[in-house]
Amino acid sequence: MTLRDTRHDRARGCLLGLAAGDALGAPAENLSPAEIRRRWGRLTEIEGGGTDDTEYAIFAASLLVRHGHALTSSDVAAAYRREIIPLVDGPMRGAGFSELGTVEALRRGLEPPLTGLAHAHGWSDGLAMRAAPYGIFCPGDPSEAARLVEQDGLVSGSGEGILGGRAVAGAVAAAMDGAPPREVVLAALSVIPADSWTARNVVRVCEVLAGSPRPDEPGLVEALHEAVVVRHYPWTDVAPEAVALALAAFLMGDGDVEAAVTFGVSLGRDADTIGAIAGAVAGARQGERGVPERWSARIGPVTGKCLPVVAGKHVLDVADELAEGL
Repeated sequence: MTLRDTRHDRARGCLLGLAAGDALGAPAENLSPAEIRRRWGRLTEIEGGGTDDTEYAIFAASLLVRHGHALTSSDVAAAYRREIIPLVDGPMRGAGFSELGTVEALRRGLEPPLTGLAHAHGWSDGLAMRAAPYGIFCPGDPSEAARLVEQDGLVSGSGEGILGGRAVAGAVAAAMDGAPPREVVLAALSVIPADSWTARNVVRVCEVLAGSPRPDEPGLVEALHEAVVVRHYPWTDVAPEAVALALAAFLMGDGDVEAAVTFGVSLGRDADTIGAIAGAVAGARQGERGVPERWSARIGPVTGKCLPVVAGKHVLDVADELAEGL
C-alpha cells in the first residue's frame, strides 16, 4: 500500500471510528458505569445514530477542505454565521453548551476570541469531540494539528476546552503516522502545557492503567473515575475529564478500535464523546478495516438534526475529501 493509500485508509478509519464510538456511546450518555452495567452488561452493538459529535466533526472537516493550513478563527466564525446560524430555527437541538454560547455570542456581533470567552463553558469538550479532522489533515505533525484546531477552538472555547482539542488533534496526527499507542498519548501531551488540568488528568489515568493490565480488572473503572471525574459538577462535558478517559480507553484497548470504544463507553459520563475520541484515535491508527464491519454497516449519512448544513454527508466521503488535501 502506498503512503497515499495508507493515509486515505487511516482517514477513513478515523472518522468511521469516531462515528461508531459516538453512536455506541449515545444511549449511555450521562449514565454511571453501574447503571450502564445494569442496563446492558456491556455495550457492544450500535442500535441508533450518532449525535452532534459526528456532525460537528464533519463541519470541521469542511473548513479544512476549504481553507487548509491557512484556516483562521475568522474563517470559522464566518462559516458559523453563513452556514449554521441562518438554519437555526429556535434553540439548537443536541448542541453542547459551548456551541450554544458561541451562536449567541456571534448573534450579538462578537468576534473570536471573545466568542469563546463570552460564555461560561469554555472548558467544554465540544472542541475535543470534533478535533479528529485536524489530526487527519496533519499526519505525523501533532504541533500543526494542534495549531489548526486552536483556530477552531477560539470561536467556541477557551482555556482547557482548547487544550482538550489540541490534545486530541495531536494524538490523531501521531496515530495517522502509525505511532504505537503510548507514543500517541505522548504526542497528545506534547502539544499542551504540562501543568494544565488536561495534562495532569492524562498523566493520572496513565498511572492508574500502569497497575491494571486488563479492562475487566476489579475496581479499574472506579479508579479512573476517582482520578479525573469532577463529581460535584452537575454536567459531564468537561474536556479534561473526557479527553483523559478517552485516551485511557485507547490505551486499555492497546489501540484496537473495538476494545477501545467498548471500554470507553462503559465509563459513562459523556460516553458518546469519550467513545468518539477513543474510536477516532484508534481508527486513525488501524485504518478502515480496524472498525468492526457490523459497526460500519450501521453508519449512514448524518441526518443534520443538530447541524442542517451537513445533512446527507457520510463520514467516509468526508474522510476521502480530507485525505485528498494532504
